[in-house]
Amino acid sequence: MSTSAPDTAGHTADTRQVTLDITGMTCASCQARVQKKLNRLDGVQATVSLPLNSAYVAVTGPITDADLIATVDKTGYGASVRPPTPPAGAEGEEDTDSAGPSASDPDHLRARFITGLILGIPVIAISMVMSWHFPGWHWLIAVLSLPVVTWCAWPFHRNAYKAARGFSSTMDTLVSVGVTVSTVYSLATIAIATGHGHILHLPHHYHLWFEGAVAVTVFLLLGRYIEDRAKKSATAALRALVSMGVTTAHRVVGDASGAAGSAAAGSTGEGTTVDVPVAALAPGDTVLVRPGEKVPADGTVLTGASAVDESLLTGESVPREVAPGDRVTGATVNANGALSVRVEQVGEESTLSQLQAMVERAQAGRPAAQRLADRISAVFVPVVFAIAAATLLIWGLATGDWTSGLRAAVTVLVIACPCALGLATPVATAVSSGRGSQLGILVSGPEAMETAGRITTVVLDKTGTLTSGNMSVIDSDLSPAALSALAAAEAMSEHPIAAAIARAGTQAIAQAGADAATGQVPAGPAPRVEDFSAIPGGGIRATVDGRSLLAGKPELLVAQGIAVPAEASESDVPATIVALALDGEYAGRALVADTVKPGAAQAIGELHAAGIRTVLLTGDRDSVAQAVAGELDIDEVHAQVAPGDKEARIAQLQAAGQRVAMVGDGVNDAAALARADLGLAMASGTDVARAAGDITLMRSDPGQIPQAIRLSKRTLRIIRENLFWAFFYNVAAIPLAALGLLDPMIAGAAMAFSSVCVVLNSLRLKRFV
Repeated sequence: MSTSAPDTAGHTADTRQVTLDITGMTCASCQARVQKKLNRLDGVQATVSLPLNSAYVAVTGPITDADLIATVDKTGYGASVRPPTPPAGAEGEEDTDSAGPSASDPDHLRARFITGLILGIPVIAISMVMSWHFPGWHWLIAVLSLPVVTWCAWPFHRNAYKAARGFSSTMDTLVSVGVTVSTVYSLATIAIATGHGHILHLPHHYHLWFEGAVAVTVFLLLGRYIEDRAKKSATAALRALVSMGVTTAHRVVGDASGAAGSAAAGSTGEGTTVDVPVAALAPGDTVLVRPGEKVPADGTVLTGASAVDESLLTGESVPREVAPGDRVTGATVNANGALSVRVEQVGEESTLSQLQAMVERAQAGRPAAQRLADRISAVFVPVVFAIAAATLLIWGLATGDWTSGLRAAVTVLVIACPCALGLATPVATAVSSGRGSQLGILVSGPEAMETAGRITTVVLDKTGTLTSGNMSVIDSDLSPAALSALAAAEAMSEHPIAAAIARAGTQAIAQAGADAATGQVPAGPAPRVEDFSAIPGGGIRATVDGRSLLAGKPELLVAQGIAVPAEASESDVPATIVALALDGEYAGRALVADTVKPGAAQAIGELHAAGIRTVLLTGDRDSVAQAVAGELDIDEVHAQVAPGDKEARIAQLQAAGQRVAMVGDGVNDAAALARADLGLAMASGTDVARAAGDITLMRSDPGQIPQAIRLSKRTLRIIRENLFWAFFYNVAAIPLAALGLLDPMIAGAAMAFSSVCVVLNSLRLKRFV
């Protein structure tokens, strides 16, 4: 996608924005190489995203799209310019590729793993069980091994080649070299034995390394396949954002002035509606939004009054009352009352499309986590090569026996790739994921675990994360009869505050029924509601059991000439006040608010005990945010924060050197979840939030936040211990190999022992609580 629009990052008006889809990247080293090469071009500023397989490029010079593609190609990867993205909510966006780069798997990791597993089991079994060494066994395992160490292991060979072109090394380098040298050494051994007349029977002093090469390939393919599936979930956030939009709108044909009053209209003619795709809307069109429907596009209310639920976008727990002249946003929900809306922003100009772009930029801006094994391999591989070269030279120059020197050097390279290396991360990740699933904690992959182990600050959304996200009556001075009458009337409304009062009345009636059953009070009939009507601006009027009822804001009652005590308009806690008048007389009030989840305070306390700073980041009012933060003892508070500003706050903390985890559940949290070093999403929230996060908390319990971090830290420690055992074998065996003292049988036993240690150590995670 190439545009010439001004850039928000401070580029000049001549800046050209280009989005490239990159193929072939598999690790953080790949991402770093592509980004480094692009940024070396004059007038180019590029950010490369490994999860999205994309490069976001700002070009201010004469560089063309072809130059960018050629640069990526020379680095060893593929590139193409992404075409313009269809408007959010447009028809046809159900395609999984519409929200980003293709999610297909070019390496066919699953097919390679299955093939390697089928062929590898007999190779390993025959090689390790001496009694199964039938005549010609070595020829059979050679035939079975060759497809595994070539086609199945091809992703590792290719990545090692790319790393070598960039003068670097990763775990893939170690795997490729180990697999290749083990295979060539084994084939050479068979050839030498055959030349000495040992065609069907291989003497014991001829040792083969096929099983090691095959085992490493199969185990690492499994781990890479799991990680690849986790990486693909990054684009799910964009697809979920697209799915939030409305695909069909009720466009008003003719005079729009009466559209809101004729919600049921569907025939052609003046003031009626015609259903059209949202993609067909244009600025200036008028659309009808019926109660319970989503607003199809950003615009301004022309007629009608209603409450619009914007919590998914803004985090505000109380629906916003709208009337003619007020702005509404696409994808928000019209709670009650029909609205006619003049469309003003569609396509890429809409708020939803801008959020989609924001999430994509945030995911691209997050540095790719380099696997711990890669960081170790970056040092270990050059050291192994240096030792192998030194072994050859020392043997040759000191003894003149270049043949023995070559054999010792090859042995050094062979034992540099133990089976345990392939098990170290995948086994720990698998056990941890299983235990996490039992606890209701779903972790995307090993990178998330490594990141969680270094978190210093946890940023928390309020609505739906620390609070229930549902309004409820927290206090009331109404008599049981008055509350029953108010609840009966509010049950006729679709407003969320009305629903909270109706639930409170239902509970009161249930309690009254229980009291009547025990003989404490007589049970009465349910109130009868007549002449119900909603008052624009937040109120209701009705006749309940023959009595006139008026309810709403205290100001509404005052405007109707009802005397309301001054203290009735005040509250010590942030809450919505619903005042009640019966037969023209003030009868009391109810306070309605979102409530803090049980266990939230304990969760914050556990984070503080772990030395982690807490920050509340919410789009809700400052008074509400301060009250929640005070109740939970949160360190820092930022209220009335727009979705884009949430992402910016995360970036500021990261720029200050903090390792930031973001916890949220709404669309307004998606960009921040994607930008943070670690995103934790509540399962009760939106698909967008869950897709943008790295960890999903299935019980939506704040207590799972510190638990997830503890599980990740424990897993990271296990992975480090596993890597120690995997590499300890090399550290101990390489000097023996260099001196020509390594017995192949001892090497094989040490390899098996290190793998068993890794598995047993990983199983300790099953006891995590």
